[in-house]
Amino acid sequence: MLETLIQNLNIFPLSRPRPDPLSEATHAAVLILLSGPVNDPVIRLTQRSRYVSHHPGEVAFPGGMWEESDNDLWATALRESEEEIGLKAQSVWPLATMPQASPMHRKVAVTPCVGLLQKDYALIPEPAEIAAIFHIPVSYLLHVNNYGYFTAEHRGKIYTLPHVDYAGYRIWGFTLKVLVDMLNASMASNIDLH
Repeated sequence: MLETLIQNLNIFPLSRPRPDPLSEATHAAVLILLSGPVNDPVIRLTQRSRYVSHHPGEVAFPGGMWEESDNDLWATALRESEEEIGLKAQSVWPLATMPQASPMHRKVAVTPCVGLLQKDYALIPEPAEIAAIFHIPVSYLLHVNNYGYFTAEHRGKIYTLPHVDYAGYRIWGFTLKVLVDMLNASMASNIDLH
């Protein structure tokens, strides 16, 4: 399955975009980190610390805000991943750059970068930012029966939102949207979330 996923990710050409200096948006990049086994690859995710100012306790990709010292948004994703989970940039094989997307209720343009962890090793969370690191099998995400909906309140409004629960973690929001977009485009998974 890993080989098929890697081949099909060519739908998202590998590029190294830089933020447009004329853009008024804030820019960020996240890393969708794939790793073996080849017959059932997994995606590494984090649970954010309860001490961070944005989205405390939520599941997210490693990554963060672009800084002027970053050569491009891939550099942002890799730098932030090293800071958050101890990932070494040279251990990642870049595969694809997905289109920018924005989380609900935030004016930030996020570039998802897809990479393959070439050699598995222990990743260590930075406790001030990351509470836990875990992985979810791609095969689990491909089964529509693993998706559900929950209600949440934000600024006085009630929303019904899709989610996936796995190993005690709830994946939803921007993280789930990016995962589903990637799998629908590269694996023809036909996951339809409202």
